[in-house]
Amino acid sequence: MEMIIQPKIRGFICTTAHPTGCAEHVQEQIEYVKKQPKVNGPKKVLVVGGSTGFGLASRITAAFGSGASTIGVFFERPSAGDRTATAGWYNTAAFEQAAKAAGLYARSINGDAFSDEIKQQTIDLIKADLGQVDMVVYSLASPRRVDPRTGETHGSVIKPVGDAFESATVDTHSGKVTKITLEPATAEEVQGTIAVMGGEDWQMWIDALSEAGVLADGAVTVAYSYIGPVVTQSIYRDGTIGQAKNDLEKKAHEINAKLKVKGGSAFVSVNKALVTQSSSAIPVVPLYISLLYKVMKEKGLHEGTIEQMYRLFSERLYTGAEVPVDEAGRIRIDDWEMRADVQQAVSELWSNVSTENLSEISDIAGYRSDFLQLFGFGQDSVDYEADVDPNVELS
Repeated sequence: MEMIIQPKIRGFICTTAHPTGCAEHVQEQIEYVKKQPKVNGPKKVLVVGGSTGFGLASRITAAFGSGASTIGVFFERPSAGDRTATAGWYNTAAFEQAAKAAGLYARSINGDAFSDEIKQQTIDLIKADLGQVDMVVYSLASPRRVDPRTGETHGSVIKPVGDAFESATVDTHSGKVTKITLEPATAEEVQGTIAVMGGEDWQMWIDALSEAGVLADGAVTVAYSYIGPVVTQSIYRDGTIGQAKNDLEKKAHEINAKLKVKGGSAFVSVNKALVTQSSSAIPVVPLYISLLYKVMKEKGLHEGTIEQMYRLFSERLYTGAEVPVDEAGRIRIDDWEMRADVQQAVSELWSNVSTENLSEISDIAGYRSDFLQLFGFGQDSVDYEADVDPNVELS
């Protein structure tokens, strides 16, 4: 059944996705990597959370930058009747098609990555097809997690810790800048967020892969984090998400100690603020991103997810030299964002931003464009008035 698919935006999500637009967006990322120098990187890669954002960009970089065979694990929804599939479903279908056309192995597993069942399915697939993997990317984002050991369901929240937080925020669709006050999280909410977004599941994945013998000697694993500026600190780094990221970084050291025995390593990469399905949900952050985009584009420093992940692979993880890290052992691929001149310029804009001058002093247009592209909309090459079949199969 073919139909015209238009964006239907509700809050910080789009409830529709366009298969052709998603495919075009994936192809743009592939073409970017193909134009860059090859990376002497991994050859058999597992990406947990590989259907959107940094996870998808990591999979594309591994495949088309290093010629890697890739397995993606994610939880996405196919189309049903007049309801489109999720963007991640369409992204993956497009990636698999392009990878196989290029002679690259690409398989995917759709299900709850937190579960023992999906971990075992992944292990079985690695054993059958690849033998072992030499890189594991952990890029999972979810609002809830069922603990496979206890059966308990944990939920994550985006709240400050300790004190209420007041700041400017923006409705990215209307362009209205307002003040927002967020009440602090309870202790239970903090622990729930750590359980969902911390490092426990990453550690469980690595332990399961290692115990099953499908993790190669010298394997590298990386998970993604964010630190950000002072203006987002209370809601991000010092908030519930930051507590979870602290746990992620703690688990990275524990995983690294285990892998080191066989020449492997574990890293947390601190990435740049970008428009992703996850970042769109965080109050204050979209306004900061809109101002950041304005500054970084004017300075010629702007990167999207694919540029970030290519730089992570080519200039950090796989140079043949020791991986450069900060004092806490983290890879910093947010280095351009956190440059003093960039942050100073953003800070000056932040202190003056209003509904009236938003379009003038920020790149809210760029934010909106990137948001729509997450769901396959806003691609110049796509006719959005044409009928399209929303039913796309994963191979």
